[in-house]
Amino acid sequence: MPPPETGPARMSAARWVWVGPAVVFVLIEALLSGADTGLWGSPLWRPLAYQYGGFWAGLLHGWQANYPAQPLAMFATYPFLHAGWQHLLGNLVVFGWLGEQIGRSFGAARLAALLAISALGGGACFGLLTTSPRPMVGASGAIMGLVAAWIAGEAHEMARNGQPRARILRMCALRSAAVLALNLAGTWIEAGGLAWETHLGGFVAAALALVTTLRPLRQK
Repeated sequence: MPPPETGPARMSAARWVWVGPAVVFVLIEALLSGADTGLWGSPLWRPLAYQYGGFWAGLLHGWQANYPAQPLAMFATYPFLHAGWQHLLGNLVVFGWLGEQIGRSFGAARLAALLAISALGGGACFGLLTTSPRPMVGASGAIMGLVAAWIAGEAHEMARNGQPRARILRMCALRSAAVLALNLAGTWIEAGGLAWETHLGGFVAAALALVTTLRPLRQK
């Protein structure tokens, strides 16, 4: 096997793991926004994109799919759709900042695995817990996985510096509680429009993966 990438090459490869999806996010939203305003295509493009690419919890509970693979495909397609530019830009800021930070320690392969696991976990939790008949879209599940990795990275750094285990666990608990509180506040502010189930699933799936196989390794 070839030696693992290090230094600038490692960082460049990891950067493309989040830059690539971010570019796709922007291109899709630009296409749909242009169709919304009549610049091209049809105003029907956005509802059709949601219909075929959004995450519909009902498809896991007996709803009729638009095509045979939709109940599985929606786990991969929903993160690439957003509910307008405000939703997209809010996600992009956090996705880019955390993606860059986590990519430095994880490398490309582990970062890609983390994003995939978080998106899958977010979709699964939404499908299991919600009763909403509306579709869920957005990269929030993957972003919450990055948040979990950021907390884990801080814990790893504290352990390397010889911090007591109790202090590390307290830090993890407090930051996880803060994440939960922010999601509850966001759900209240958005009057139920925030898919808290997706956020929870992405965070928990990433945390479980980090504990088992995706422990962050910082370069010495």
